[in-house]
Amino acid sequence: MTDEHLDGGEAVLAACRSLGVDVVFASSGSEWAPVWEALARQDRDGTTGPRYVDLLHETLAVAMATGYGLVTRRPQLVLVHAVPGLLQGACGIHGALLAGVPMVVASSESTGYGDGRGQDPGSQWYRNLSIVGGPQAVANPWTKWSTQVGDVSTVYGSVVRAAEIAARPTAGPVYLNIPVEVLLDEWTPSALVGRPIPEAGRRVSTAGDLERAARRLLAAERPVIVTESAGRHADGFEALLELAETLAVPVIEPQAAVCANFPRTNPLHRGGDTAAAVADADLVVLLCCRAPWYPPSDRPVAADVLVIDDVPHRPYVDYQVLGADQYLEGDIGPTLRALTGAVRAAGVDERKVAARRAGLTVPSRGAPAPRQPGEHWIDPGDVVDCLRELLDPDAAVVDETITHARIVQQRLQADRPGRYSYVQGGLGQGIGVALGVKMADTEREVALVIGDGAMLYNPIVQSLSAARTLDLPILIVVFNNRQYRSMKLNHLRFYPDGAAVREDDFRGVDLDGQPELAKVAESLGVLGLSLTEPEQLKAGLAQALASVRNGVSALVDVRVTR
Repeated sequence: MTDEHLDGGEAVLAACRSLGVDVVFASSGSEWAPVWEALARQDRDGTTGPRYVDLLHETLAVAMATGYGLVTRRPQLVLVHAVPGLLQGACGIHGALLAGVPMVVASSESTGYGDGRGQDPGSQWYRNLSIVGGPQAVANPWTKWSTQVGDVSTVYGSVVRAAEIAARPTAGPVYLNIPVEVLLDEWTPSALVGRPIPEAGRRVSTAGDLERAARRLLAAERPVIVTESAGRHADGFEALLELAETLAVPVIEPQAAVCANFPRTNPLHRGGDTAAAVADADLVVLLCCRAPWYPPSDRPVAADVLVIDDVPHRPYVDYQVLGADQYLEGDIGPTLRALTGAVRAAGVDERKVAARRAGLTVPSRGAPAPRQPGEHWIDPGDVVDCLRELLDPDAAVVDETITHARIVQQRLQADRPGRYSYVQGGLGQGIGVALGVKMADTEREVALVIGDGAMLYNPIVQSLSAARTLDLPILIVVFNNRQYRSMKLNHLRFYPDGAAVREDDFRGVDLDGQPELAKVAESLGVLGLSLTEPEQLKAGLAQALASVRNGVSALVDVRVTR
């Protein structure tokens, strides 16, 4: 590096290097010129550092960081603009909070408004971009932690600390307000700058806690494991499989499951009906479950409850009832491995295990919905069956459906880690999350299944443009029923015999005016197909996958029966 003037932008980039950040996802504003200058020096000097990706919408930037983080489990940096950009990205940031994805989100404000020392930040910060309490106050409710960086001397340390906080359980997004004046101020690196930042240490429950939990499992006659997100954790999928197989304990993935946690092809997988599964259980193991009972008071009275989680009580959840009799707290993979070891050390009753396994029946996947007379659209279950047949066995399927989510989970039959992931939080993030998953593992086939309503919430133009310009080919399958069906179902729940039903006069439902999604895709360099007849399904999806495998994204708009 030359003896050029260094400022806060260089401090941000230096922190990224120390942290091993791979990508800076940016939907930037004018405050980030110091970072851009530092990136230009990085490229000029051939210095190793993060890749910078300019994106055309804040939701897209955050969603791609989420998808990337789901795969790598490491925090990346997201740059947005002041408070307006922060608010545009808020839906995705809150989704990352729910999904437990670490990231550092940063934007700016002005602290001197042109009257302070140093360079003039620009009048826009005085006229339009200030907010009472600062942007950190805006971000506080939907981030894990937020603060302002007060001086250029603390920029490097603040970015490092923010990323380390983001990565600790429960992992999630953190926010830094780095004022323009701080970014522009001269920075002198300390001797500590450039030291690699170590990974977080591993945590496992004590031997005594593990032995007590092992005794509970061994004593139980009718245990059951319920899990929502064990598969999101390193070794969680495989470690759960080992524990369940050791004791022949049935595993339930409820409707709230957000990823592949256990092979759905395994006989121990007992579907998604938690209430039915725990009704006769004498021990319920809640593994990475935020909200296992609904209503929250509906905890089974006769069963003991063993909770295994890295952070059982989520600080961001307003109300949460687990009803535990015992907690095992620690990193999921190591804790499950240690528990299995404790079970084996205490002695497994192989006759009890064999009897439990022999008593398993084959769970039903459910009969297909009967086709109505004259109906000629495509059954959504058939769409998932066809995808399961055609996709690469290691393909990642990202799901942003609502009324079809249960069908996708049941019929996809995910049997390995990363096969299935549900988009959490508000709708409109699915394309970006899928692109982030693809960027993190470019050799892996990635498919997004999405409802037409959710699709229309996404920044479609910006997202499909990014797929093309960043060379991230993905398959998008739209389950198009031309309506917000979930809105109608909720209306019917509250007013089953109301005026809307009697007059067939529903609000907030009709999507018949939507654009032709295949044509929109074609205009952006993406293969677009519209399928309306069952006979078109397999050939159409095969054509789309051939396009993706040749490097061009494909959108398949499927007219579904429901």
